Amino acid sequence: MELAEYWGVIRRHWLSVLAAVILGGLLAGIVSLLMRPIYTASASVFVSVQSGTSAGELQQGSTYAANQVKSFAQIATMPVVLDPVIAKLGLDTTAVDLAKSVTATVPTNTAIIEIGVVGTDPVATADIANEVSTRLVAVVGQLAPSGKDNQQAVVATVVAPAAVPTEWTSPRVSLNLALGLLLGLLVGVGQAVLRSRLDTRVVTEDDVALVTDSSVIGTISYDKIFATEPLVMTADPQSPRAEAFRRLRTNLQFLTLEGRSRILVITSSIAGEGKSTTAINIATTLADAGESVLLIEADMRRPKIGDYLGIESAAGLSTVIIGRASLADVVQPVGAGVLHVMASGQLPPNPAELLASDAMKALLEEAAATYDTVLLDCPPLLPVTDAAVLSSLAAGALVVVGSGSVTRPELADSLQSVELAGGRVLGLVLNMAKVEHVGYGRDHYYRHYGVEPAKA
Repeated sequence: MELAEYWGVIRRHWLSVLAAVILGGLLAGIVSLLMRPIYTASASVFVSVQSGTSAGELQQGSTYAANQVKSFAQIATMPVVLDPVIAKLGLDTTAVDLAKSVTATVPTNTAIIEIGVVGTDPVATADIANEVSTRLVAVVGQLAPSGKDNQQAVVATVVAPAAVPTEWTSPRVSLNLALGLLLGLLVGVGQAVLRSRLDTRVVTEDDVALVTDSSVIGTISYDKIFATEPLVMTADPQSPRAEAFRRLRTNLQFLTLEGRSRILVITSSIAGEGKSTTAINIATTLADAGESVLLIEADMRRPKIGDYLGIESAAGLSTVIIGRASLADVVQPVGAGVLHVMASGQLPPNPAELLASDAMKALLEEAAATYDTVLLDCPPLLPVTDAAVLSSLAAGALVVVGSGSVTRPELADSLQSVELAGGRVLGLVLNMAKVEHVGYGRDHYYRHYGVEPAKA
């Protein structure tokens, strides 16, 4: 995945990413609060050479002290130092256990031993550090060789006694919170990417491009009014959704039909993607532009156009195919009269056979000669073969893709069924897309054209 794809995934799942970040920070804060504070007390012991007055003797003494200071540092955590400390302070522990809380380090190129003691009691921690440094001074005096006149050749001195710490060194709350937030971000982005990989639903035009090279010739946004008034061209003709259908009408006018009549199949992959309402709205926009349009309800399994438009459905397509009526007998004008609609008629037991019959071919030829555009509202492609069969008789198929309703494998299978039947996919219509995936408005206009749209 490229960076832009990751950003798109995060934008799509930003709520879950944000929840993971917040949860990571909360867990880090809770863990920090539950941890017992650990304090660190430090004391410093300086090791020096007392013998010699000349420059050479002093240099030899310094070299000797530097070589021995690391050994003296190791002694600070041994029983010879810690046992007396335990006895004097009355500690309920052993030298081995106490050594786990004591550290002795030597900074580079120095003769200083830094003694650190960690514990949960700041006062006791400082007392132990001071007592360890004091006892170390005494042990160094015992172990160091004597110089001339029985003077100590090496002397250890406490140069910085331990003070009672006022702030704990662990837990490091700010660091824990930062790590918790970072871990939450990683988990959030990871789950978003995983969900994106596992979620094969078609939501945007980019998802369509992963399935087919066929163009998305129209993107129709979802509107709350759609639930109660799906025929937006009559319910709200000035809405962004209505404008999207007008743009779709313009794109349809530029489709290359390879010399065929303007007979278009409108279908979808599965039920519930809005193919019937899309067909009605497309037919309405074409009629509004002055074209004579015939909308045929070729879905003789679950017809809906009759209910949407409130027309009589007792006689219609099935009636004409079986020869009991003519085209002119069953078409019904809608609106201003430029749009004509043919209902499904009585539902037959064998709709696929009727749609593939010679009578159907003859009906389409007559309709193409009578009207500028003929639209066929067909059943979904995956459950039945009706739409695939009719696509071979028409100029091609417009496949309605319900955003978030169909998966990529389902869309691929439906498009393949059209090709296998000898039909042609003219384009796809992304329906019920979220507004942020459509880009209506001033920002979209500016991004694509580089200028602000004119104000009304």
